[in-house]
Amino acid sequence: MSVRNIGIPGVNPPKSRDCSDKYCPFHGSTRIRGKITQGLVVSKKSRNTVVIRQDYVQFIRKYQRYERRNSRLSCHLPDCLKDEINVGDMVRVGESRKLSKTKAFIVLEKIASGAI
Repeated sequence: MSVRNIGIPGVNPPKSRDCSDKYCPFHGSTRIRGKITQGLVVSKKSRNTVVIRQDYVQFIRKYQRYERRNSRLSCHLPDCLKDEINVGDMVRVGESRKLSKTKAFIVLEKIASGAI
């Protein structure tokens, strides 16, 4: 199986794993374009899907203070990364076309292990 260079600096394809996922950016035909972001994996219950949490701070003008907020993204998990990624890991995800009603991001790599 051929491995594609997805054109994102610092993101390397997984080491020699069989992948028959057509939505995999490394072994399939799906392109990564748009945002590249990262988040913490909070759920891995669905098939080929992980939910990541992104933490950010929001400035509240009335009180001249910041508050912490978070958002959750559903992301596609390719077959070649399925064994590496677990709940609590920090992952890098890239935007693609809509893959389903809620999924428009694909997991590219694991940044840190067990960040919780």
